[in-house]
Amino acid sequence: MHSSFYQQLVEIDGALFEGFLVLFFALLLARLAPLPREMQPLMWFSHLAKQLAAKVNRPERAPSQQATAGFLAMLLLVFPFWAIIAFLLELAAFPWFFEFLVLYLCISDAGFSQVADEIAKALKREDNASAKKLLQSWVVRDTDNLSEVGLTKATIEKLATAPIYGTASTIFFFAIAGAPMVLAVRMIKQLELSWPPIQPKYQYFCRTVHTLSTALLAIPAWLWSLSIAIQGGPKALALLFRTSKNHPALRGYVMSVSLVANILRIELGGPQKFSGQRIDVAKVVYGPQPHHEMIAPAIKLTSRACAIWFSFITLLPFIWAGLRWLQTL
Repeated sequence: MHSSFYQQLVEIDGALFEGFLVLFFALLLARLAPLPREMQPLMWFSHLAKQLAAKVNRPERAPSQQATAGFLAMLLLVFPFWAIIAFLLELAAFPWFFEFLVLYLCISDAGFSQVADEIAKALKREDNASAKKLLQSWVVRDTDNLSEVGLTKATIEKLATAPIYGTASTIFFFAIAGAPMVLAVRMIKQLELSWPPIQPKYQYFCRTVHTLSTALLAIPAWLWSLSIAIQGGPKALALLFRTSKNHPALRGYVMSVSLVANILRIELGGPQKFSGQRIDVAKVVYGPQPHHEMIAPAIKLTSRACAIWFSFITLLPFIWAGLRWLQTL
């Protein structure tokens, strides 16, 4: 009986358990030892996207021409790199290693909680300049003119939304279609971050990328919001079934921001600046404006939500092995 059980685990479920291990260690390393921001390949990809947009995006042209240019730019940037990496994954002698590397790099924003803690410490000692410098490389909005309240809001909002296209998206799409799908979705999301649709000059240029990103991340975004909401009780869970109104470019992230604001009883949202241009964004008001003391509870809240996802990945192999054991009885 024991030999039959272990034989089934190795021969039938070996690839499944290998995938669990790859995902487990990628999530763990991304959380404990993230790459420095300037060394992340996705940041190099973002820099390339901005350079290409500077050459082909012409805001003075018709919206349809801008949208076409954005679509072609997306294909030019995503398909060649994705095809090469996906091909290498198929040919590699040890594909599990390259899958691990892809997943680790796609969860690069998991290290923001450490940066958020540094921002809170800088604000505590009234060193706003250091806080702005720390935050600037992680957000697309302007940070130069942000006050303590603005820096706190931006930090908490980043904590609330980054795991949607990091931890949640990686686990979800790896389970469905493996590392190539995770990479494709993450590249599309990185283009959206590079060409923020909330910024007027990218409004039409980023239309295809934004639509694709919003559609692909809709389920991971809801599941991530669920992992936050269960920490806030029935009232927070009720927010999952309400449609929050805000700027169209923020449609996929309003729910998680609203839930964090609701649980922490603070105000989030409000106007933002991009390249010096003010964009009106509705406020999410559940309490007073936050100060730097609220960053620590936000880190704990989002870390617990990540722990829920991590626990799921840890427990599922044991549940599956238990079911296999029952089959052999």
